[in-house]
Amino acid sequence: MAAPKYRAMRYGITRVTREQTPEGVQYVQAEQALQPHPQRMTDKLLHWARVAPDRTFMARRKRLPDGSTGDWEHLVYAQALAGARRIGQALLGRQLGPDRPVVILSENSLEHAILSLGCMMVGVPFCPVSPAYSTVSQDHDKLRHVLKTLTPGMVFAADGAKYAKAIAAAVPSDVEVVIAQGHLPDRPHTLLGALLDTPDTPAVDAAMQATGPNTIVKFLFTSGSTNLPKGVINTHGMWCANQQQMWQSMPVLGEAPPVLVDWLPWNHTFGGNHNIGLTLFHGGSLYIDDGKPVPALMGETLRNLRDIAPTIYFNVPTGLEAIANAMHTDDVLRRKLLSRVRMFFYSGAALAQPIWDSLHASQEREVGERIVMGTGLGMTESGPFAIFVPRPEVQSGDLGLPTAGMRLKLVPMGDKVEVRYQGPNITPGYWRAPEATADAFDEEGFFKSGDAVTWIDPDNIHLGLKFDGRIAEDFKLATGTFVSVGPLRAKIIAAGAPYVQDAVITGLNLKEVGAMLFTTPKVRDLAGLPADTPLAEVLAHPQVLAHFQHILNQLSAQATGSANRVARLLLLAEPPSIDTGEVTDKGSINQRAVLKHRDALVQALHQGTAAHVLMPQT
Repeated sequence: MAAPKYRAMRYGITRVTREQTPEGVQYVQAEQALQPHPQRMTDKLLHWARVAPDRTFMARRKRLPDGSTGDWEHLVYAQALAGARRIGQALLGRQLGPDRPVVILSENSLEHAILSLGCMMVGVPFCPVSPAYSTVSQDHDKLRHVLKTLTPGMVFAADGAKYAKAIAAAVPSDVEVVIAQGHLPDRPHTLLGALLDTPDTPAVDAAMQATGPNTIVKFLFTSGSTNLPKGVINTHGMWCANQQQMWQSMPVLGEAPPVLVDWLPWNHTFGGNHNIGLTLFHGGSLYIDDGKPVPALMGETLRNLRDIAPTIYFNVPTGLEAIANAMHTDDVLRRKLLSRVRMFFYSGAALAQPIWDSLHASQEREVGERIVMGTGLGMTESGPFAIFVPRPEVQSGDLGLPTAGMRLKLVPMGDKVEVRYQGPNITPGYWRAPEATADAFDEEGFFKSGDAVTWIDPDNIHLGLKFDGRIAEDFKLATGTFVSVGPLRAKIIAAGAPYVQDAVITGLNLKEVGAMLFTTPKVRDLAGLPADTPLAEVLAHPQVLAHFQHILNQLSAQATGSANRVARLLLLAEPPSIDTGEVTDKGSINQRAVLKHRDALVQALHQGTAAHVLMPQT
């Protein structure tokens, strides 16, 4: 068969060097050096406001009284700079700083963006907090923890009514609260409009000039999988270096001002650092997507993609799956989305091969060629960009090569190899957590990621690395057999597509491996029941159980031993919980949190007392 044709895209980092110690530790880095770059992100805002003042920086559909969305409201670069200066002036008189930062409770919005820029202008750190900590959580424990860690001098919420309960429960009475709209009963507050009406003075310029690469620009909190979330310090220098690294690994970013249609939350490093950063760094335009890869909101995402053609498109696997399914029959979506996109990019979880194949089929049908699917590896502590696949022929699990200016340290850990990071994009540590910071770095100053990797081809290191699970997720059975969780999860998800969202692997200190599955909404198609049927009834339907029994039998037939043979399988009717950290804002499942909080169910699965447990039939 002829090799598939891809829409042309150039790769910047294609070769690496490797050194190896007698103990088996490997040091890997790109042959290409990191090029000069700005030392603060505000320099880019000033540049684009001067060069392209009328270009859209961000846009969002207007909120209508009935809850729907209307036409796009645009924030151009000149407006963004002017608003940032006025807000910056308002902040200067409030004695805010690293010990009294601004905390933002709200979802992605133009108001959120302009307040963030105002903080950046005058060197006031800010922290976007997961909206779920305020609007979904019932106990607000994580929100209290964030506020206790940061001791903010100001808290912002776009909608007073929406965040009133969380503010009353967690925000100390002596902290100023700013809202964009709505009302806060029984709580003094400031309107964002008052900050925007503040005339700016040369003091703003002086404050900006006092900032530099070591200035803290923001705090981003980890998901808190096993403990309470940690505040990752993000500096201007770290963020700028990472944007330059991204550009050198992905030259497509600088070939034309990028256009993004993006829902990824700004409290997470993928949306808040990676995507906002590349937009600002390259003078692009980010269209805020109020959709999300869940059934109730996916329609909004599809609507936006029918309207705005992105040049690069980022999403998580569940979102790409919904888009792949829609493109089969939605001609307008397919034509618009594929008209000028140069690269798709996924992160957050493994992308099942059937989804990949479906996207490529639609692309070849519409434009006669495939669109590159980019991916890699990174984390909040790495800015996040660290590793990127240097070729169009990507397979699920491929990670690629380190970006310019960063060294990888590959350390044997039992039968796994952990990847560790060192470079200008790596965080200096966790805010007000010296012990956690010390534990995160090894004796040579490399950040310990906890991710396991292996070479795609040990004889050709320029093909790069592939994912081999999480060091902490792997475990041993009672027999002493080591279970490699990452590859087994990926195998189950691929076999169960499109009905499996994620698999949680069980069996620590037990005799055999088990799996608990979170399903996708498409699983309802197997049962043929009414749309409002409770999920528990859907998962107990004979046709659903028969389908997963067939999958389990196939997996069992392919297994080579007890370490990769799923002996017990259970479908989970209770969705993952945000309060217990089982699910992140991006929708990815936290294995350790699920195992911790559903321990009784794990025991019932292996004792055979849970309902509808499936076992291989051979």
